[in-house]
Amino acid sequence: MKAIHLPLVTHLHHHNLDLTKNRVPKVYAYQDVVKTSKKSNRLGEKLSNLLNIQKNDPPPSTHSTLNNIHEDKANTPTMSPKEDISDRWRDIHGVHEWEGLLDPLHPLLRREIVKYGEFAQATYDALDIDSFSEYCGSCMYNSHKLFDKSGLNKSGYKVTKYIYAMSQIDMPQWLERSKLTYTWSKDSNWIGFVAVSDDEESRRIGRRDIVVAWRGTVTPSEWYENMQRKLESIGHMDSKVEHGFLSIYTSKCDSTRYNKSSASEQVMKELKTLVDFYKTKSAEQVSLTITGHSLGGALALLNAYESAANFPKLPISVISFAAPRVGNIAFRDELYQMGVKILRVTVKQDLVPRMPGIVLNESLQKFDDLTGTLEWIYTHVGAELKLDVRSSPYLKRGFNFIGIHMLETYLHLVDGFVSSSSTFRSNAKRDVALVNKACDMLVDELRIPTCWYQLAHKGLECNSYGRWVRPKRDPEDIPSPTSREENTYGF
Repeated sequence: MKAIHLPLVTHLHHHNLDLTKNRVPKVYAYQDVVKTSKKSNRLGEKLSNLLNIQKNDPPPSTHSTLNNIHEDKANTPTMSPKEDISDRWRDIHGVHEWEGLLDPLHPLLRREIVKYGEFAQATYDALDIDSFSEYCGSCMYNSHKLFDKSGLNKSGYKVTKYIYAMSQIDMPQWLERSKLTYTWSKDSNWIGFVAVSDDEESRRIGRRDIVVAWRGTVTPSEWYENMQRKLESIGHMDSKVEHGFLSIYTSKCDSTRYNKSSASEQVMKELKTLVDFYKTKSAEQVSLTITGHSLGGALALLNAYESAANFPKLPISVISFAAPRVGNIAFRDELYQMGVKILRVTVKQDLVPRMPGIVLNESLQKFDDLTGTLEWIYTHVGAELKLDVRSSPYLKRGFNFIGIHMLETYLHLVDGFVSSSSTFRSNAKRDVALVNKACDMLVDELRIPTCWYQLAHKGLECNSYGRWVRPKRDPEDIPSPTSREENTYGF
């Protein structure tokens, strides 16, 4: 298997790590989100003024009917019956760069975008973000429970592998750490998973689909401020990518429990096993779809780059949400040459997709005749589905840096998007209440509590003596650094 050639040192010496600095607020740490939001919004407003992003006008006076509409939908399904896309899957996964499918948005493509977005959302929903938990930063459930607990038991996919990551540089806001002295890991975090479609879903979608979902961050201000705005070489050509993203993807250390191998090595080993099994032994059509939100979208691109180098004939697509720029023009061009299909879902008011390279970016390419090819500027890759917060009557107006960036906000907007010239679709089925899982984006008339997604009693249970205690994790849900996630298909 080809390996990414990296000039930076990714094999770490444990004693050089300082893991006590800049402890990360929880992804769904509700009080922390409130405290962070003021700082985030101040930064966001400064950047929005710089970029001339127009603040939203007050919403039209339709709120009196919104709650009635929401209540009317309460007893209806949150998704339509699945349609057979076996004869159209290549179009839906970008064989023609999604030409003619984005504006207006094709209903079959909308459903697939939401499907992959929900895989990425599961990496947030199942993450233990309790700083008083000895398992903070791990997945709360084993791989067989993940989709059940995340509401994805009808997805038609099964998890085959968990991925863990660490970083050799100080990148706050993605690494969750416990306050306790004894923890499951002081170095690593659960960063995503690999899953594969079952037989029934494979028949519906026309091939055996392998999915990699990468976790990101929903408090982007600090990692923007601390981001190493430095391009590092990747591969053997002129391609360069952001130093911090590459560190998370490739870092490892012999003295750690979960990252003796890097996230890159873990995922590539699993992909090779799955591709060999389904393509070589079973002679099936196989595809690879990589998804992620925010930082996870950046990791998805790095994963796609490495996968395309190792599986040159495998159809590879990336569907990312709120992803920042990752690399330079050469990196973009090399991804195109390798045939990777990339769809970026963005929101006009979200600032993260404008980072890094707010000023020095792909827009300078039009001056190539004067400057020559600029190897040191950042550029986006792929087709873009651009959404607007103002299109939804359910969302508050005003600048909410965290709320706008939330993946649930993105999925809500995708579900309601018809075209850039149409209103929010009235028959959108996805539950609107999900938007407020970890933020305050829904209009008050809907009466959906802010940041409502949390464990009952914040994880405490009343025991037989009437005392409130922290329950022990089920042994099967405790992460093990030595045992591979048992593969559902028995190979």
